[in-house]
Amino acid sequence: MTAWASRPGGRARSRPLGHDGTVTNRPIRLFGDPVLRTSCDAVDAFDGALTRLVADLEETVSEPGRAGLAANQIGVSRRVFSYNIDGQVGHLVNPVIEAIEGEQEEEEGCLSIPGLWYPLRRARYARARGVDRLGNPVVVEGEGVLARCIQHEVDHLDGRLFVDRLSGDARKQAMRDLRERYAG
Repeated sequence: MTAWASRPGGRARSRPLGHDGTVTNRPIRLFGDPVLRTSCDAVDAFDGALTRLVADLEETVSEPGRAGLAANQIGVSRRVFSYNIDGQVGHLVNPVIEAIEGEQEEEEGCLSIPGLWYPLRRARYARARGVDRLGNPVVVEGEGVLARCIQHEVDHLDGRLFVDRLSGDARKQAMRDLRERYAG
């Protein structure tokens, strides 16, 4: 797998901190929470609140086994996601997928639907553009897991869950599993 993030100018990225120098590992919103089905608002203020949000997203996604996290998964309806692929932690504000290529089918899961994994076809390569917490242009692109992460997190920001993209037997199984888990 090839995965990378690029920043114009190649400057090193310092980890954003909250106003008091701390970050918070935030609880994940679970399937059924309406914030997960709501399209997120574009970020238009690059201020301390955004810096704290990015810091919290990056801290929360840094836990082992986590690849990506959208802001609405921690209850904030803003177009921001963080990623943690092969130890590379970063974020993208107001992401737009500008290119996808190829095809891969792998098992996919979601922090908001813990423990359920299904085969899902996605593009093998994805490139998204956006900005960082300061408003500087950023491009995040990659293959394999990073490509899957980009697509998965942008779906979240659009109010879409990975189970919405399933088809055939995988979709039927997911719907059965979700009814069993979340009935009542």
